[in-house]
Amino acid sequence: MGRRKRGRDIDGVVLLDKPVGCSSNAALQRVRRAYDARKAGHTGSLDPLASGLLPVCLGEATKVSSYLLSAAKRYRVTALHGAQTATGDREGEVVARSDVAMPDRQRLEAVIADFIGPQQQIPPMYSALKKDGKRLYEHARAGETVEREPRDIVVHELQLVDCDASTFTLDARVSSGTYIRTLVEDIARTWGGVAHVGTLHRTGVGRLGRELGMTPLAEIEAAAQSGGPLDQWLLPLSTVVEDWPRIALDAVGAADMNHGRAVDCSLPSPLPDTLLIEDDRGQLLGLGRINDRGQLAPRRLFARPQR
Repeated sequence: MGRRKRGRDIDGVVLLDKPVGCSSNAALQRVRRAYDARKAGHTGSLDPLASGLLPVCLGEATKVSSYLLSAAKRYRVTALHGAQTATGDREGEVVARSDVAMPDRQRLEAVIADFIGPQQQIPPMYSALKKDGKRLYEHARAGETVEREPRDIVVHELQLVDCDASTFTLDARVSSGTYIRTLVEDIARTWGGVAHVGTLHRTGVGRLGRELGMTPLAEIEAAAQSGGPLDQWLLPLSTVVEDWPRIALDAVGAADMNHGRAVDCSLPSPLPDTLLIEDDRGQLLGLGRINDRGQLAPRRLFARPQR
């Protein structure tokens, strides 16, 4: 007797507003249980201290989650001035203090403007990156500080929202892989001060969050427990990949693609690394690439056509 299949084959994306105090994986599993979904994945972790947008992909949508990881992220962060912590946020032990005064708003805006654009950033010790086979936070918890290579990042937008004698609040749009905790520390360092993250709220992942709102976890779980409708928060996969380049195939080409065969077709210019493949009815069949013969070849196909 075979094993019972766990959960439903349900496809789509939930734009979750993750609460403070909950890890991204714990939030993911709670959404998966609420929907009784067989398969789930998220598109980039948020620290337990942080709240905000965590796109949760269910079913076949998990096949695009890794591509959403590289999208630019939007955050609102409030920094607390005067103390530096081991973790870069308010949960960490204070490791340094400074009585250097906060700059006035005009100077602060000038400092912030200098941080816009491409730059290099050294990842914090309390991060999940690996060094010598161990996560950096594992080294940090063992009292070790290891050398980290600087990484290329881009701060696309950085705006001062508010400030007073001990805090400053920023709206930021940054490339994937940017650490807001490190950005806050680097900003304070320019005037000889120290700072750490007090609150952090992610407001966007790519176009998600700005054009499409997010739903609190408590609201989803309450509806699931009462037997209420959950489909209102489950977006079709096409919604989150709306701006991706795509190729439409006729019935013959779609059949070949579904059998894993490369297809000759008209290609867009310039050629993107990954394309969405759809059939003549507008259903999404999967992700494709251009092979060395100039044909459209499958990269990841969906088990079920998506709308």
